[in-house]
Amino acid sequence: MEPSMIVVTTENVTGYRTVRMLGQCFGVVVRSRGIGGNFIASLRSIVGGEIHEYTQMLEEARRHALDRLVHNATSMGANAIVMMRFDSAEIGQTMSEIVAYGTAAVIEPAR
Repeated sequence: MEPSMIVVTTENVTGYRTVRMLGQCFGVVVRSRGIGGNFIASLRSIVGGEIHEYTQMLEEARRHALDRLVHNATSMGANAIVMMRFDSAEIGQTMSEIVAYGTAAVIEPAR
């Protein structure tokens, strides 16, 4: 199990001071929905509303990308990730790329 990692979308962590910035880190996931899933989703898109199959796939992909980000930051020696963000893009018509990225840092409680 990974040691505890503080992940924030801000530049600083309240109550902590930054000891060292280690640099950028990221976690990337590319997901594809199979032909059957695309067919069902396309039928649902005709009616309108949320397409639950894609929502679930993207939520899982974000969690997976965040897990990879934490793993990569840990391997760099970080105990925190600051300025964390998500980005996404379509690859072709059937794949989605999800990227979680931020700055790996070493922090300690403020004195």
